[in-house]
This record gives sequence, structure tokens and C-alpha cells, in this order.
Amino acid sequence: MKYASHMVRAAIVASALALTATAFAPAVLGANAPAPGIPQPKILVIDRAAILRGSLVGQSIVKQVQGYTQQAENDLKGQGQALRAQGQALQQQIAILAPDVKAKKVAAFEAQQQALQAKAQQKQSLIQGGFLQARQQVEAALGPILQGIMAERGANMLIDRNAVVMSTVDVDVTQTAIQRLNQKLPQVKVNLTPLPAGMQPQQPQQ
Repeated sequence: MKYASHMVRAAIVASALALTATAFAPAVLGANAPAPGIPQPKILVIDRAAILRGSLVGQSIVKQVQGYTQQAENDLKGQGQALRAQGQALQQQIAILAPDVKAKKVAAFEAQQQALQAKAQQKQSLIQGGFLQARQQVEAALGPILQGIMAERGANMLIDRNAVVMSTVDVDVTQTAIQRLNQKLPQVKVNLTPLPAGMQPQQPQQ
């Protein structure tokens, strides 16, 4: 049974901050004059992943999740080693065991394996649930910050940097958002909590 720390760290990368405007169709801005009555786009850009990586609260969340992951690994390490040793011993005994005894021992060993896997999955789910809850607190604090930046700069559209194909002006406000988030919410406590109903723990990449 494998319980590697990257199963939660992968969840961190995979679940970057969801803010606004997740889809953007690239276009050459200004190529055509806007139709009468339609406001011309005034765009700002943010790097959503960089906000989590670069902010104090994001770094605090990652550090706490890594700590929980390491603790979970330590808790399960001894049980995993004992189970592996038991499996090796069973392999050596199988050839000389009576069929009924062999079946009972194999069934008991498989039940122990399944129990350990379930325990690992439960710990993983609690860690990922805690991360999700903490991220939601960050999003709640970040929303008004982004709205304030847009109002200050007269913008009416905010897109993610990954959606930008080409630009001749610097309209990235990521660092401004990070600075204001650092002041408003420097850290949050990651509490172990179950994932919402219907969500499954993300599995580590092989």
C-alpha cells in the first residue's frame, strides 16, 4: 500500500484558486470599433496559481498540508512495514499449508490490506477536505480585493494569465492582489475535515 506525500501536493496544484472568468476566447482587441451601446473591454490579468504560491496565506496553507501529509505517512509507516513482513512470511508458508488453512490466512491478510488502504484514504480525504475549506476562505477574501482593483483601474473584465495569447501592455495585477491579500488575510488554519459529499479524494499520479 503506497501513501506518498505527492497525492496531496498534487491536489494543491490541481486545485488552484478559482476566481473569475475561467474561459476566454482570444481576439485581437481594438481591431474593430465596438458597436454603439456596447462598452469597450478594459481588461486586467491575474495569475491565479501565482496568488496561491506567492501569498503568505497560500504558503501557510501549503506548509500545513505538507505537515499533515508527513504526519499521516509516519502514522501508517509502521503498519505498512509490518503488513509487508507478514505478507512475505505468508508467501513462504503457502506451499506447505493445507488448502483450508491457506484460504483463511490469505483472506485475513487481504482484509488487513484493505483496512490499511481505507485508513490511508480516509486520512487523504481529511487533508484534501481541509485544503478545500482553507482555499474557500482565501477566495472569499480575494474576491472583494479583485473587485476593488478593477474599480480603481476602470476595468470591466478580469482574465487569467494562461488565457492571454498576446499583449502589448502590462495589465497584470497579480502582485497588487498578493500584497493586498497579505494584508487582509496573512494566514488561515487548515482543519482536517471530510470532503463534501460526492467528491472523491484525488489519487496520486503513477
